[in-house]
Amino acid sequence: MSYDVVVIGSGPGGYVAAIRCAQLGMKTAIIEKYATLGGTCLNVGCIPSKAMLDSSEHYHNAAHTFATHGIELQNLKVNLAQMVQRKRDVVKQTCDGINFLMKKNKVEVFHGTGSFVNATTIKVTASDGTTKELNTKKTIIATGSKPSTLPTVPIDKQRIITSTEALELKEVPKHLIVIGGGVIGMELGSVYARLGSKVSVVEYLDGLIPSMDKSLGRELQKVLGKLGFEYYFNHKVTAAVNNGKEVTVNAEDKEGKKLELKGDYVLVSTGRKPYTEGLGLENAGVKLDERGRIQVDEHLQTTTPGIYAIGDVIKGAMLAHKAEEEGVMVAEYLAGQKPHINYLLIPGVVYTWPEVAAVGYTEEQLKEMGKAYKVGNFPFKASGRARASMDTDGFVKVLADKQTDEILGVHMIGPRVADMIAEAVVAMEYRASAEDVARMSHAHPTFTESFKEACLAATENRAIHI
Repeated sequence: MSYDVVVIGSGPGGYVAAIRCAQLGMKTAIIEKYATLGGTCLNVGCIPSKAMLDSSEHYHNAAHTFATHGIELQNLKVNLAQMVQRKRDVVKQTCDGINFLMKKNKVEVFHGTGSFVNATTIKVTASDGTTKELNTKKTIIATGSKPSTLPTVPIDKQRIITSTEALELKEVPKHLIVIGGGVIGMELGSVYARLGSKVSVVEYLDGLIPSMDKSLGRELQKVLGKLGFEYYFNHKVTAAVNNGKEVTVNAEDKEGKKLELKGDYVLVSTGRKPYTEGLGLENAGVKLDERGRIQVDEHLQTTTPGIYAIGDVIKGAMLAHKAEEEGVMVAEYLAGQKPHINYLLIPGVVYTWPEVAAVGYTEEQLKEMGKAYKVGNFPFKASGRARASMDTDGFVKVLADKQTDEILGVHMIGPRVADMIAEAVVAMEYRASAEDVARMSHAHPTFTESFKEACLAATENRAIHI
């Protein structure tokens, strides 16, 4: 069987790359190791975690804000089994949608593990051990990533778990210990905190979501503290032991002071690492870098001509939408077009509540660059729409060039900022100034007015509502 393009991996990067290749007239096949398409994102990542986040937020609001809204309930309780089942239903619908898209675009699907025999031949080994060989002119590797682990914390998938197991728990933890203060830990930690768990966060660095602007981490720490989160920053985990119905976590701070925590579950959320095992990269001459990522050039071609790699398996932020953009870029490049990605303008989002979203440079980066900038801040407590919905935590922060007023970075924490950040991305793609956005009419009352007000604040401190 011969193809113009074979894609290995059917996550957001892989399936989008396959669709775009097919749209551009290439005979395309996709290989997926697991029984369902969609990769980590659709099966055990973005989609199921958002389903659980939404369900837990409904419960939390019913328990804590409905009475204020004039809605009275009795005998409110969590049916975790139903919550998990709804999550599974959402996942199935979404994965079935990818099956439909493959058929619609005439992309041939092979289930099994793909591995290189050589640079143009890929063997597919099915779960029953049977094999097929595909011949291809071009290959796109989109095998994604898997959870990172710590040598001192053995994952047993029972009490010491990763995000995958956290989405399938049979009970609400009494005390969930989260190792790692990044995006995944804060999202899943907030799911169970809303449902009644005590949540303790042990983080090696000095704050939450350390890759984002420091002001966002500080505000998120404060608002999650209202849910009962407790934090142990600057702590290195030295051991975690499953004692049956209890897990003991040992850690120490930078001075060597010991910490012992006891909980019924430990969530290890220390990031993710590229997944390349079993690919047979050495048979095709594809090289890895010092961090285990596949080396690529500016066109995302690997060290072997004709083989490309995208998404979590290469350098850059491990984000589904980054992988999608790269999938489209490679497909269009193969078709002779000249696509381009501005990596600075790929937004990052944390789906806690309030949500966190950012694009462009952080304030810390601008300081390090020695760039002259100005800051505009607007708090959601000054927003009429936020007061109406009881979502007044957080702010919008705009960083603009001191001389030209061009927007250099936008950092938000508040209601629906995961959606609001798109306006900032559009503005920055067109190199808008803070004045440009400030001059545009924003519907009233909306959350997006806060972005306009922050831009006004950045231009001679002209915010109207504060």
